[in-house]
Amino acid sequence: MEDSVANPVGADAELKHQLKLQDLESQLLDIKVKNDELLRENAQLKRENNQLKRMPLFVAVVVDLLEKGEVYLRQQGNNQEYLTHVNEELFRQLKPGTKVAVNNALSIVKVVGNIFDSRVRVMELDESPDITFSNIGGLEKEIEEVREAVEYPLTKPEIYERVGVEPPKGILLYGSPGTGKTLIAKAVAHQAKATFIRMSGSELVHKYIGEGAQLVRELFSLAREKSPSIVFIDEIDAVGSTRTNDGTSGSAEVQRTLMQLLAEMDGFDTRGDVRIMAATNRVDMLDPALLRPGRFDRIISIPLPDAKGRLEILKIHSRKMILEKSVNLQELVDMTEKTTGAELQAICREAGMTAVRREAKGVSQEDFALAVKKVRAEVSMDLRMYT
Repeated sequence: MEDSVANPVGADAELKHQLKLQDLESQLLDIKVKNDELLRENAQLKRENNQLKRMPLFVAVVVDLLEKGEVYLRQQGNNQEYLTHVNEELFRQLKPGTKVAVNNALSIVKVVGNIFDSRVRVMELDESPDITFSNIGGLEKEIEEVREAVEYPLTKPEIYERVGVEPPKGILLYGSPGTGKTLIAKAVAHQAKATFIRMSGSELVHKYIGEGAQLVRELFSLAREKSPSIVFIDEIDAVGSTRTNDGTSGSAEVQRTLMQLLAEMDGFDTRGDVRIMAATNRVDMLDPALLRPGRFDRIISIPLPDAKGRLEILKIHSRKMILEKSVNLQELVDMTEKTTGAELQAICREAGMTAVRREAKGVSQEDFALAVKKVRAEVSMDLRMYT
């Protein structure tokens, strides 16, 4: 009888003991988790504290490498120049133009590498343009001149070396808007499989002193790093117009940017596999220093397409369209005299839109005729607005 009473009491005590043990283990686990969090937080605070105690590093540029591990540096910002010594391993990583971090003792701590302005980075196309010469109608002579000056030095440099001739340094395309200047530049970049860096001249005009010149330096530095590359400056007249002395700070800043562009194009530093192209609608406004041989060695006029060129352009822009049997492209060529390639593209697009509006199965000759009248009327209106 006593055993039957004692056993339940012992079982209750054992159960309470187990529950208490589990509770203690749970508390211990919580304490371990909190301890790990505090240790991590403590380590982070130590790192931040050490970072605050560290002396700041300064950025300098390697000007030249001398004998016995000596490096000639120029500190950015104040342009101070000095010599320092590095070990053999670090010396092998350096070359003129490399950015490095130096401490107060002017010792190189690490190699920073080239850091470019984000505005320069967005000018670089990640891939070569997908435009080919088959997308360009006419202009056979002009295209061949461009290829000789830009594409062949990148793809066939051995020919120039064998003959002993230096290829043209730069090429300038000029002509009416819409004649295909930018299209030619993209096709050359695609054919040469080169990095295509495109910018507008207006992007180099900035408010603050020296900012435009800095962008020009970084632009050409990026081009050298990404070589083989093609730098295409569209609407170069925005920054390369004839210099005048009107006394304004804005004009002075544009002139500083132009002078930096002239210095980069002059080739004080070898550009390697970097070719320069530019385009403008107003070649008469450009500064004579920009047009002299040695900067733009070839100045090529891109004219309005002739009858043969207009026919090729119409075929290019209508080749994906469903054309009715009534369509006669030769008649359209006669109707579109003195039109640009861009206007011919607009005519094909507008003819297609007309066919879409009437829910037709294809584009008719009448659609093209209406498109010609509409595009020409719009162009005439634009011309009257600016005269």
